[in-house]
Amino acid sequence: MKSMAPDILVAPSLLAADFGRLAEEATAVAAAGADWLHLDIMDGHFVPNISFGPLVLRALRDRVGLPFDVHLMITPTDPYIAAFADAGADQIIVHAEAGYHLHRSLQAVRTAGKRAGVALNPATSIEAIGHVLDLIDLVTVMTVNPGFGGQKFLVSQLEKITALRRMIDASGRVIRIEVDGGVDVATAPAAIAAGADVLVAGTSVFDSPDYRGAIAALRGLSVGEIR
Repeated sequence: MKSMAPDILVAPSLLAADFGRLAEEATAVAAAGADWLHLDIMDGHFVPNISFGPLVLRALRDRVGLPFDVHLMITPTDPYIAAFADAGADQIIVHAEAGYHLHRSLQAVRTAGKRAGVALNPATSIEAIGHVLDLIDLVTVMTVNPGFGGQKFLVSQLEKITALRRMIDASGRVIRIEVDGGVDVATAPAAIAAGADVLVAGTSVFDSPDYRGAIAALRGLSVGEIR
């Protein structure tokens, strides 16, 4: 499946890092060739876990040069968009399932001057975003049920990625498809073949003794080929 955004980006998820060394971990993956830093914001309500908030983003912002890919797994979402924007987010992903007014949430992200993304849980159809494509820069397909790292990739979501890529290409817009959950060297090729072009990787990067090698392997490259 041909993508309108063919270069493959890797966004290590800080959720899998050593929380006692977040700044060091973030700068290490940046030096190892990561494209974005993925930050999972969890509230213990929308998902059964709690991670961190805007203060952590603000503390990391001056230390890390990567774009911050901020994934809001919280509800309500809208009251916190401005805080994450001000803290240093470059793009903000909201869940289609987290509120009643997705269009309004996306407008709020854009009003804050940030790129806007929508995440779709495994049971959510791509039709949920069919009428808001004009406001979207990124769609995150959850290939696990959100809330915890280290879960197994849901192969059932590959068909969704393919259908989503067709929808996006037919719209004429350049919208990236991000996959989040269970992404490793075994599952990344299938996700890319289905139409994804951004790989969120947590344990497959941060549990590796060689961040550069892990990031290169996700792209299907040798360490020597990574930029």
